[in-house]
Amino acid sequence: MARHIAKTLGHNESTADDILQIFSNFDGRFSRENLSDHIAAAVPGTDSRALDHAIKSLDRQISQYVVADQPIWSDSADSAAFLDTIDELTATIRDWTPMAAADKAVGASLARAEDLIQQAVFRLEDEFRMLMERGGESFELNRRRRRDANGEYHDYIPVAQPLTDYDVVIDALPSGTINDLHEIAKRMVAAGFGKECSHVYSSCRRDFLEESVSRLGLQQKLSSEEVQKMPWQDLEDEIEKWIKAANVLLRILFPSERRLCDRVFFGLSSAADLSFMEVCRGSTIQILNFADAVAIGSRSPERLFKILDLFETLRDLIPEFECNFSDQYCLVLRNEAVAIWNRLREAIRGMFMELENLIRRDPAKDPVPGGGLHPITRYVMNYLLAACRSRETLEQVFEDSVNGGLGAKDSSASPLSVQMAWIMELLESNLEQKAKIYGDPALCAVFMMNNEKYIVKKVKDIDPKNSQLSALLGDDWIRKHTAKVKQYHLNYQRSSWNKILGVLKADNSSPAATANAGGKPMSAKEKIKLFNSQFEEVYKTQSQWVVFDEQLRKDIRTSLTNLLLPAYGNFIGRFQNSPEAGRNVDKYIKYSLEDVESRINRLFQGGSGSAGGGRK
Repeated sequence: MARHIAKTLGHNESTADDILQIFSNFDGRFSRENLSDHIAAAVPGTDSRALDHAIKSLDRQISQYVVADQPIWSDSADSAAFLDTIDELTATIRDWTPMAAADKAVGASLARAEDLIQQAVFRLEDEFRMLMERGGESFELNRRRRRDANGEYHDYIPVAQPLTDYDVVIDALPSGTINDLHEIAKRMVAAGFGKECSHVYSSCRRDFLEESVSRLGLQQKLSSEEVQKMPWQDLEDEIEKWIKAANVLLRILFPSERRLCDRVFFGLSSAADLSFMEVCRGSTIQILNFADAVAIGSRSPERLFKILDLFETLRDLIPEFECNFSDQYCLVLRNEAVAIWNRLREAIRGMFMELENLIRRDPAKDPVPGGGLHPITRYVMNYLLAACRSRETLEQVFEDSVNGGLGAKDSSASPLSVQMAWIMELLESNLEQKAKIYGDPALCAVFMMNNEKYIVKKVKDIDPKNSQLSALLGDDWIRKHTAKVKQYHLNYQRSSWNKILGVLKADNSSPAATANAGGKPMSAKEKIKLFNSQFEEVYKTQSQWVVFDEQLRKDIRTSLTNLLLPAYGNFIGRFQNSPEAGRNVDKYIKYSLEDVESRINRLFQGGSGSAGGGRK
C-alpha cells in the first residue's frame, strides 16, 4: 500500500515523510521503522541509506528461509511469506536499478541485493526439485495401485500395457503440486533464472520418460553399429518394440509432458518450450537414432516388410512430431524425424533395386528337373504379392521416383506400376536365359510354359489381399502373358509331336519323316514300327517332365489326345485294310487307341509314369 501511494503521489523529497506520518498515526504496527524500508524502495531518489536498510531487512527475512532445515513448502504460510519476500526483493531491484548508474552507493546496495536474490533462487531451486520428486513419488504410488471388482489392489503400470486407444493423458503430478511449482517458476523466471528452472524441471521429468521407455522394452543407447550388426531375427523383435514405444511416446507421453509443462510454466511460454524440449530430447533422439540405423543398414530384400512397418509408423507419427514439437527449440527434432522418414523411403527403394540385382545375378547353370517351376519364379512372385499388400505405402515410396532406365512406355502409369512391370520383365528375361540350357526345344517350351503360367496365375489371384499386383500390372498385361502361355504350349506341341504326326500321314508329302534308310518311301509296316518307336521314346521322356498346374496339365493332355488319336486311328484303320498287313496285323499294332490315350494321360507326372511297351 505504501509503495502504491508513493508512486501515485510522485517522487519528491516530502513524499516519504508525508506517508510515514499518516500511517504512524493510524496504527502502531505501521511505525516509521517498519515502513521506512518499503517507502525508500518505492521512492527512488530518497536516501540510499534507506535502500541499504531495506535490503538488510529483506536479507534477514530471506535468510531464515534459506538456512531452514525443513522444506519451506511443508508449511503453506512459510511458503507464501517466502514468495512475498522474494517478490519484494525483486521489485526493489527493479525499481532502483535505473538509479544505480548515477549513484555508486545505490549500485553497491543493488549488488548485495543480487547476491541475496541468487541465494533465494538457489533455495527455490531446491524446493522446486523436492516438490517434483515428492509429488511424482506419491502420485506414482497411488497410480500404480488399482482396485479390482473384488476390492483387491493390483500393481498397474499404464505405459507398459498393450494399447489400441492412444487417447490417454497421464497426469504425472498432483494438481496442488503443479500450482506450487508454477508459483516458484514465476519467481525464478522473474529473477532471471528461467533456464535454471527449466533444467531442474527437465532433469526430474527425463527420469520418468526413461523409465517409461524401459518398461516398453526398448533397449537404450544402442549405437548405430550395434543395430546394424544385430541378427535379423533380433532386429525384427526390436522393430516391433520400437513401433509400440514410438506410438506410446508420441501419442501419450509427449502430449502429457507438454500439458504438464504448460501448466507449470503457464504464462512463461519460452520456459515451457525449453523445458519440454529438454525433457523429451533424449527419448526422441533414442527412437530416431534407432530408425536411422535401420534405414542406413542392410538393404537385403527380405527386410522389406519390417522396414515398411517402420516407415508407415514414422509416417503416421510425423503429424504428432509437428504437433508436439512445434516451437523453436524443437525444430531440429522435428526436421530430423522427417529426414529419417525420407531415409527409410530410400532404403525401401534400395531393397527393390537389390531384388532387381538378385534376379539379374541368379545363375542359369543348373536346370530344374523336368522343366518345372524355378525357385526364382516362386520367390519373386510371392515377394511381390506380399509387398503389394502395402500398395498405398509403396505408391508413396515410389512417388516421383520413376527412373528413365526403367523403360516405362506408358507415361500415365504410376511409378509403382512401372516398377512392378520392370521387375516382371527382368524375371522373364532371366527365365528365358535359363530355358536355353535344356537344349531340347520341347522341354524348353515346357519350362517357360510352367513358369509363365505360375506368374499369370499369381497375378490373377482373386484373393483381395493379392489383387493389388493385378491392379498395378493391368488387364492388358494379363492378356499378353496369358497369350504367351498358349504360345509356349503350341511350341511344345510342334517340337514334340509334329514329327510323329508326319509318320501317320496318308501320303508321303513329308519325305524326311516317311523315307527309310535307303531313301525310298516307307511301307506301312515300316511306318507303324517308326511310330511305335517314336511314341514310346516321347512317352518315356515326357513322363519324367513336370507340369505343375493341374488345369494346364489337363489342357495339354486334352489337346494332344485331340491331335494324335484321330490321326493314329485313321492310320491303323488304313493299315488293317491294306494287303500289306496280312493276317498278323496285331503283331505290328503295338498300341491301341486306348493305349495311346492312357499314356498321354500319364505324361508330365515327374517320374510317376511308366514307359511300358505293350497294350494294357
